[in-house]
Amino acid sequence: MNEKLKIKLSIADRVYPLTVDPMQEEGLRSASKKIDIMIKQFEENYAVRDKQDVLAMCALQFASQLEQKIETTEDNQESLERLKKINDLLANYLEK
Repeated sequence: MNEKLKIKLSIADRVYPLTVDPMQEEGLRSASKKIDIMIKQFEENYAVRDKQDVLAMCALQFASQLEQKIETTEDNQESLERLKKINDLLANYLEK
């Protein structure tokens, strides 16, 4: 039984009612808290005209972090493939 949960998340002083899978709830609540923390940091550190500006900066920050993780993952994959090739070369050399 895949029962849905009805939850309410508050982001930037607005409440958003959502219907989610139980497995998503914790992640969504955590994300909501991280967004609010980031909003507070932007408001404290920069002259912000309105919430729209702050939310745009939060979106940019999160997207940037995601892009950096993707690049790191791709770099790690590339390095792993190189290491496998080196390992294969060494194995072939040692067999001779």
